[in-house]
Amino acid sequence: MNRLKEGLRFLSKIKFTSPHDVSRVRDFPIVSRRFGSKVDYQLTRDFLVKLWVADFKMRNPRGRRGQNDDGDGDGVTRRRGKHGVVKQPPVSQSVTGFLEPHSPQEAMVAPLLARSNLLITRDIEWANLVLGFEQENRYAIVDACYPQSPVGFMREQSNVITRQLLRLRRPFVAYITDAMGNELFRVRRPFWWITSSIYAEIDGKEIGVVHRRWHLWRRIYDLYLGNKQFAVVENPGLWNWTFTLKDINGEVLGQIDRDWRGFGFEILTDAGQYVIRFGSSDPSSKIGLASAIQDLEVSRPLTLAERAVAVALAISLDNDYFSRHGGWGLPFMAVTE
Repeated sequence: MNRLKEGLRFLSKIKFTSPHDVSRVRDFPIVSRRFGSKVDYQLTRDFLVKLWVADFKMRNPRGRRGQNDDGDGDGVTRRRGKHGVVKQPPVSQSVTGFLEPHSPQEAMVAPLLARSNLLITRDIEWANLVLGFEQENRYAIVDACYPQSPVGFMREQSNVITRQLLRLRRPFVAYITDAMGNELFRVRRPFWWITSSIYAEIDGKEIGVVHRRWHLWRRIYDLYLGNKQFAVVENPGLWNWTFTLKDINGEVLGQIDRDWRGFGFEILTDAGQYVIRFGSSDPSSKIGLASAIQDLEVSRPLTLAERAVAVALAISLDNDYFSRHGGWGLPFMAVTE
């Protein structure tokens, strides 16, 4: 039996690149002596094929969406990745009633947007900080109810030359994914000169847009779902960093707050942090740890598609008002709060 174990260990160290390699391995016996008897264990080609398949799955965790997903009954989706097991925290609002998806596009974004509060944090751009070189923006999205791991990520994709020449007016596309890297939706921001616009797209279909209105000091945005306006943001400007979404009657629908992260972060970096509060008018919709957090009082909950447009607004705010223009650089130093 010891020799059998040694043989299996030897086989596990063999790296097969294709099933043809397995077929070239000839059958061979492994002899085991137990209680003075001699038993021949024959390793067939079928056994080696199964061994290769298991080894291939372990060495290639990436696959189609949901291929390697599993769970332990706690509502957390897990997948084996390059750096171990990646977890997708459960939603903090029940996907029923007012949050029930009414289209395939809304069903795609439900794992990310069926939450009361989202914390969006932008990564530090060291090349911009030190050299003045404009980099692609990257963000991490965290549910306030499950702060131990992100629920999604945002990654900008743009041309390196236009980033340096156009800076904040550059066109770009930002991809929003879940914690396991599956794309949920994207936002597209074209080049602008006086006022900016940003579009939300799910599965290649445009679902909404945010238009900025020009004003000398106020920050005004109009939010549309299709061709219908569902909210407006009228911020008084200056040092007011709270952007409240209101309907046509002036009732609160949601809120985006820009958090202060400390003198070093705010003066020297672009690493902003935003809290999107969707609120909940139905306390029974709270599940898990969300029941312990007091939500924003809203007149009606935003649909999943409207929440995707609100995320696009947060990205537009970050680029319109809270991003440094760069171009001058700083001596290298450690930045802390």
